[in-house]
Amino acid sequence: MEMTYIKAINSALMEEMRRDENVFMMGEDVGELGGAFKATEGLLEAFGEERVIDTPISEALIVGAGIGAAVLGMRPIVEMQFADFISCAFDQIVNMAATTRYRHGGRAECPLVVRAPSGAGIHGALFHSQNPEAWFTRVPGLKVVAPATVYDAKGLLKAAIRDNNPVIYFEHKRLYRSIKEDLPDADFTVPIGAAEIRKEGTDLSLITYGGTLGQSLDAAKIVEKEDGLAVEVLDLRTLLPLDRDAILATARKTGKVLVVHEDRLTGGIGGEVAAIISEHAFEFLDGPVRRLCALDTHVAFSPPLEEAILPNTNKIVDAIRSLAAY
Repeated sequence: MEMTYIKAINSALMEEMRRDENVFMMGEDVGELGGAFKATEGLLEAFGEERVIDTPISEALIVGAGIGAAVLGMRPIVEMQFADFISCAFDQIVNMAATTRYRHGGRAECPLVVRAPSGAGIHGALFHSQNPEAWFTRVPGLKVVAPATVYDAKGLLKAAIRDNNPVIYFEHKRLYRSIKEDLPDADFTVPIGAAEIRKEGTDLSLITYGGTLGQSLDAAKIVEKEDGLAVEVLDLRTLLPLDRDAILATARKTGKVLVVHEDRLTGGIGGEVAAIISEHAFEFLDGPVRRLCALDTHVAFSPPLEEAILPNTNKIVDAIRSLAAY
């Protein structure tokens, strides 16, 4: 069945709530409105107000209540209406959810999913465009995923809901209705912690995730057609834990690596990927590991300024050609 990225999210929520009565949804406007982006449309009618709960505008309360429910055996899915405001729940996620299992010597679990609509390219300006994944990718006890395809949007969300650890699920807003895919009717999940090769290549490796996967694949096709370069594209899919084996395998295969992500350059997950390669595959490299990311600035409201700040296909093409010529 063909569906969009956001329909895949909705479908995953529907299926998991039908499968397990302990799964419930909580967040701002997730019930009566069906979510700001309609990701939770139809859930209230299907499952009632005891399992689809509209909350006050308080991210700390939403996540805190979710943690309490998770510890008591429920499987809450909580929505941050925009990922930018996940910072309001930072203490609950980092100091409470992430440490629950460790603090209780493995005798307590926190099966909590935090859905976080993230990303720019929609002219959302300062508070509706951020990619805050790197805040969480250094926190033991958390899992962090960022699906870039319709299949992964559904499969990773279902896997996250079934996981017994807190999972932050970053869904890119620009992808909601811009990509479609035929999905199987049968139940499926996508394993957390496993990257995926989206395009085979031998000349250069492009490592990416989330909103920049489509741009990266477009760029790879352009340089293959115009320059004869065979670029391998690796989609990380999971940012914590990183698939180190896949990262090192593609680096050793091609000898040149470009890391692309929409998060800012400084402190982004691309720096960790580059460090892994530099430490464990240095002798295979034929050039420096390079990064193409958003500029170290806030996302502008002005469309031309937003475009200047963010990665795009043309910028990726230029970066590939520069590294290939090194």
